[in-house]
Amino acid sequence: MAEAATSTLQDKGWDVTISDLYAMGFNPVLSRRDITGPPKNPEHFVYETEMGDAWKEGRLSSDIVAEQKKIEAADLIIFQFPLQWLGMPAILKGWFDRVIIQGFAYSLATIYEQGPFQKKKAMLSFTTSGMESMYSPEGINGDMNVFLWPMQRGMLQFCGFQVLAPQICYSVQYVTPEARAQMLSAWQKRLAAIWEEKPLSTVPNSCFELSMAGGFVLKKEVLAQQEGKKQGLTVGQHLGKAFPPNQQLKAP
Repeated sequence: MAEAATSTLQDKGWDVTISDLYAMGFNPVLSRRDITGPPKNPEHFVYETEMGDAWKEGRLSSDIVAEQKKIEAADLIIFQFPLQWLGMPAILKGWFDRVIIQGFAYSLATIYEQGPFQKKKAMLSFTTSGMESMYSPEGINGDMNVFLWPMQRGMLQFCGFQVLAPQICYSVQYVTPEARAQMLSAWQKRLAAIWEEKPLSTVPNSCFELSMAGGFVLKKEVLAQQEGKKQGLTVGQHLGKAFPPNQQLKAP
């Protein structure tokens, strides 16, 4: 998938940079060594706060800085991985924990569509061992939309990314070689016009009370507009109702 994406995008004139975390030996474990020099508060080390200060002062470890520079230079970021335990592999989660930090990627005043990466697009591209039906609302694993929400909403959209629909290749280790070839072909066809795609739908910040006093919840007038409707707004803001169909799988 990664090789197919690289060749297809390069053929379309894109400059492609790859971070192969395993080949790089990327360290996914958070520690005080992620900053250089003494911490601001050595007696009560708060990782998020210390990392934000270190980012402002240019005191982050070199491997983190290198990955942040790649993000700054990118227009589109594709996260390619195998789905493991219904989420991303630990090494990729560790990449997010160490690289996507306060100040660089978000602040209380700059979240979701107001986030620092609001002009960038991002997407998940992953493979599964289970067949597609296993990740349906009736499937034994449950609804794929639920598993996607923490990654697409809680991580990417939180930092401002315009999130494109995921590319999912189901049951790759069990299907025929011909089926895998068709998956790659479909992926390449999509990539040829990927920049023209619309992002997944979200509830805009203007619909929420964006303050500590307001609790960062939907405004009363927004809730009133949803009365009597059979479906919630999103997978996360479902209001105790049915999810909008495929809300995390397809753009409107």
